Amino acid sequence: MVGDKGKKSKVSDRIVEEDSDHIDGELVLSIEKLQELQDELEKVNEEASDKVLELEQKYNEIRSPVYIKRNEIIKSIPDFWLTAFLSHPALCDLLSEEDQKIFKYLDSLEVEDFKDVKSGYSITFNFNQNPYFEDTKLTKTFMFFDEGTTKITGTAIKWKEGMVMGASNGVNHDKKGNKRPFAEERHVEYFFAWFSETQQKDTADGLHDEVADMIKEDLWPNPLKYFNNADEEESDGDEDDDEERGDDEDEEQEDEDEDGNEEDS
Repeated sequence: MVGDKGKKSKVSDRIVEEDSDHIDGELVLSIEKLQELQDELEKVNEEASDKVLELEQKYNEIRSPVYIKRNEIIKSIPDFWLTAFLSHPALCDLLSEEDQKIFKYLDSLEVEDFKDVKSGYSITFNFNQNPYFEDTKLTKTFMFFDEGTTKITGTAIKWKEGMVMGASNGVNHDKKGNKRPFAEERHVEYFFAWFSETQQKDTADGLHDEVADMIKEDLWPNPLKYFNNADEEESDGDEDDDEERGDDEDEEQEDEDEDGNEEDS
């Protein structure tokens, strides 16, 4: 009896091993088939991405003359870009009072993708002659590389005499190192410091330029939305003032009526 039990145990173990080998073999086969299908999907996704880029490049060419016409009309509207920036919920926080004065000389704004869309783009601010800097064009460029890095370059602004960038203590220094009163040499920073923020970034680290993203993806496609938003805010403010005046007049009328009733009694 004991010998029979031993034989049955060995047979059972062999069956379990065979079943296990069978299951492992099926699992490996399933994973291999799954990987093949996944590779096929990756190829389809790559083809789709290439087609999307081709379409984007095609429609960029179609958009280009429309953007040019739009810029011509914008030039005829005083302080268009300044108003649009100030009405944007995030960009408005970047403009100091000094920035706003400089923006009054902004003639046009351009966002241009490279011909190969995935290789980068540039953002250009075109200025009229102004008392702040010598440049009439300030550009920031973003170049994307296959290894996952982004090279960022920007115009080195040629500030005019009396305009110093980046001082933070209210006192600036002339070339000899002597202190100058803050009133004599004006302090310019904030938004225009963005052009000097240039470095090579690794996109794998999740680093990106939020200002560029907001301008390119949000403001540039439809700046009129933000320009009109300023008019709506003014309109809302006027309505609130009218309501307050109306409430005050109603209260005054009620007071006069009460005074009249007291005199009659």
